[in-house]
Amino acid sequence: MALTLLAPGGCARLCASRPAPIRHRITTFATLSPPGGHAVDWVEATSSFFEQDARPIMLFDGVCNLCNGGVRFVRENDRNRRIRFEPLQSDAGKKLLRRSGRAPDDISSVVLVEKDRSYIKSEAVLKIMDYIDIPFPQLAFVLHFVPLFIRDFAYDNVADNRYTFFGRSESCEI
Repeated sequence: MALTLLAPGGCARLCASRPAPIRHRITTFATLSPPGGHAVDWVEATSSFFEQDARPIMLFDGVCNLCNGGVRFVRENDRNRRIRFEPLQSDAGKKLLRRSGRAPDDISSVVLVEKDRSYIKSEAVLKIMDYIDIPFPQLAFVLHFVPLFIRDFAYDNVADNRYTFFGRSESCEI
């Protein structure tokens, strides 16, 4: 016997013929209540990151050799210094992850945080390419024609195997 909540009329009812449906509650991490009980507005809590410097922040896995190489690549191809960098493992990185609607210990994706929006996975990579020097904005434009699910599938396969193929370092190089 299964207990089904939220039955017609708002009452709980017993249903022996089928299992209870699972209802998911969608919550934004930016407004989750911590164990203390009061809600934290992570956009407001991290607004100081953009008060004096409006450049976007690239969050990256600080101990991943592939990710550190990616940061070096972006720095070398960003002559105008339009992007800032922060390891996902840092306190600031964890706060910005929460601002982006991600768990503070989620190091599964590069994240690009702008003042009004965040990008993850292949979307973050393409947005970063928009900020750096020619020919990368043009390449990003072309890659936008590849469907998101294909781009993210490729991204996830590389991300899931990044330590195996590229290794990890003891500390962040940046």
